[in-house]
Parts: sequence; structure tokens; C-alpha cells
Amino acid sequence: MASMRRVTIAGISRGDIFSPNHIGNDAAIFSMTAQHLRDKGCIVNEYSEFSLHKEDIQEQYIFNMVRDFESMRVLQKYEQEGRFVVNSAFGIENCTREKMTRLLLNAGISHPLSLFLPTNTDPGDELRKAGLEHCWIKRGDFHAIHREDVTYVRNRQEAGEILKEYARRGIPTAVINEHLAGDLIKFYGVSQTGFFHWFYPSVNSHSKFGLEQINGTAQGFSFDPEQLQSLCDKAAEILNVRIYGGDCIVSEDGTVRLIDFNDWPSFAPCREEASKAIAHYIYNSITRE
Repeated sequence: MASMRRVTIAGISRGDIFSPNHIGNDAAIFSMTAQHLRDKGCIVNEYSEFSLHKEDIQEQYIFNMVRDFESMRVLQKYEQEGRFVVNSAFGIENCTREKMTRLLLNAGISHPLSLFLPTNTDPGDELRKAGLEHCWIKRGDFHAIHREDVTYVRNRQEAGEILKEYARRGIPTAVINEHLAGDLIKFYGVSQTGFFHWFYPSVNSHSKFGLEQINGTAQGFSFDPEQLQSLCDKAAEILNVRIYGGDCIVSEDGTVRLIDFNDWPSFAPCREEASKAIAHYIYNSITRE
């Protein structure tokens, strides 16, 4: 096992444009993780994700929060060269909406009924065939950056207007999810550490765009938290991300369905414990090599 004092790690932070309403929270989890690694004896050199466009990162070990496609391509090249990169840039790309939804559905992960449509078409017929009225329209090509990138609609006419708006913004595809009634739960996890945290956002008002209010105040429907953690760890494995978060709906009968899954979220409600778990995962992964 190598002495960690001789190991230098690159930490690559997320560009502000990819942290809508969470710039401070994303910066905080990144900085705290870097500090915990330093406390373990690591040397951590910090970079911004856009610096990847201009300079080669020399470190063999890299942790990152990137979201920019060009940055992902650079990290994917590093991974193919045999460098340690977490989260994997291939996994980060898997968490873009359409890829994520297809991968989870194909793996049999509990998920809402979903349609995949080009934005330059009228969705009316497809929604009618699927029996969908109340649904969520989500940009298919990327993560949510603007409030409209995830929009709740109450009828097919509204759905058509949102697709037109996406097309005008140059977004080629949309994912349409059925609206699920039930308790909305947010969760955070770090694979192989045992760390998992969940909560009701309607209770502690943690939100990025305020969309959580659509499902209203949680009723506290009974469900198995261990089953939820197992489901999330399985989804993380399928998507190839180790540091993750997301949202699920618990129906009145206790059924849990994932509705979103993110690579390295802000962990804002549990940042102190999460940053230690993330640093632990990175440290252990490197020392096992």
C-alpha cells in the first residue's frame, strides 16, 4: 500500500452554470471532500472543470463534479488511459436524462411510465395512446440547468407548448414521465461506504427549482428504507456512478419508484457526514490499487 502522503490527487470542481441555485452548496461539498482527503495525508490540487479544455491534468487520481460535455470527453480519455476517475465521466454522461431513463428502464428498475420524443413533434397522439394527461416534460439531452428543463404539465396542450419551447432553445429530445401521486423523497448515497441519507423535502424545504410542491406535503406512507437504499445502490451500479443522489416517489401502498438520479449532488442536508464518506471512498479506492 502506497503512503498517501506521496499521492497527489486532482479535484475538479463543477462550473457555476451547472449549479442552478446551488453554487454555494456544490462548492461546499467539493471543498470539504478535498479537505478530508488532505487530512488523510493526500495532496489535493484543485481545478475548475473548464480548465480541462485548456490544460492536461497530470495526476493519476482524479475526483470530479464535472457536467460539461467537453470536460467529460477529456476525463473519459483519461479513464481509457487507465487513470482513476470518480465519478466516472462515462457514468456522469449516463445520468443525462434520456440515457439515464433508458438504462434504468432496461434494467428493470422501478420507474414511471416514460416516453421519448423529438421536440419538433406534437406529442398529443403519443400521450393519448399512453393515457397520459398530468405528466413531467424533461429535456432529454442533459441535466436540468433552467427551471423549464423539468416542467409539470396538466394537459396535452401544455405538453405541446413545452416541446415547442425546447425546440426553440435547440433541445432535440424530451423525456415525458407520468406523474406519480405519493410522497416525494430525496436521497443521497456513497457506494461501498454504507452512507445513505433520505428525507422529505416538503418538510425541510430543500429545493432547487421549487417543483417539489407539486406532490404536496408528505403523508408518511410506510416503506422499507433498506429496500430504498438497495434500489439506489443498484441504480448507481447500472449508471456507473458511486457518489449519487436523486428523488423517488413512495405510493400509498408502499411502492417506491425512482424519478431522478444524479451524479454527485450537493448533499446540502447531510454535507458533513457525506463529505467524510466520499473522501473515505476515494481514499480506500486509491489505496486498494
